[in-house]
Amino acid sequence: VQSSLNYAAELDSMTGVSAETGNKVFDPLGLSDYVPTDWARRAELSNGRSAMLATVGWVFPKVYGTFASQDVTTTDPIDAILQADPQWWAQFILLCGAFESWKYNQEMDGKSFLGGESPAVDYLKLWPEDPVKQEEMKLKELKNGRLAMIGIAGFVANHFLPGACPVPDIA
Repeated sequence: VQSSLNYAAELDSMTGVSAETGNKVFDPLGLSDYVPTDWARRAELSNGRSAMLATVGWVFPKVYGTFASQDVTTTDPIDAILQADPQWWAQFILLCGAFESWKYNQEMDGKSFLGGESPAVDYLKLWPEDPVKQEEMKLKELKNGRLAMIGIAGFVANHFLPGACPVPDIA
């Protein structure tokens, strides 16, 4: 992998350098000089997974409507955040904390949330045994996460600046 940027050598062996990045390491801010690459990859996957969920959460109410509810009555995602009862947010934060605690404990037991040897959660048994297929699965998740991060950023930008991005206004 060639790049004109000063980047950490560990990036050469990481999954994710492909045609979308010009077959080069994409690190325009030079963060790899200051942030451990393993931590950066974990953050990228975590944010990508969150963005995939956020994208579904943005589109779902606009396509299918809302659940029967007295407090959230809009399909506008930003307005829905503001309409939600503070008690709901407190419960949500506690639930996220419980998940993060469980995830941390699983990682301490050698399980992985990054598609390692032994995934901590694989209810559908989709994690392949073949190492080549594992690398393909890692790359698919990484690319879908990157696309979702761009997508949700486009939805949010278009919400606040209508016409700012070429994304459809699903309504």
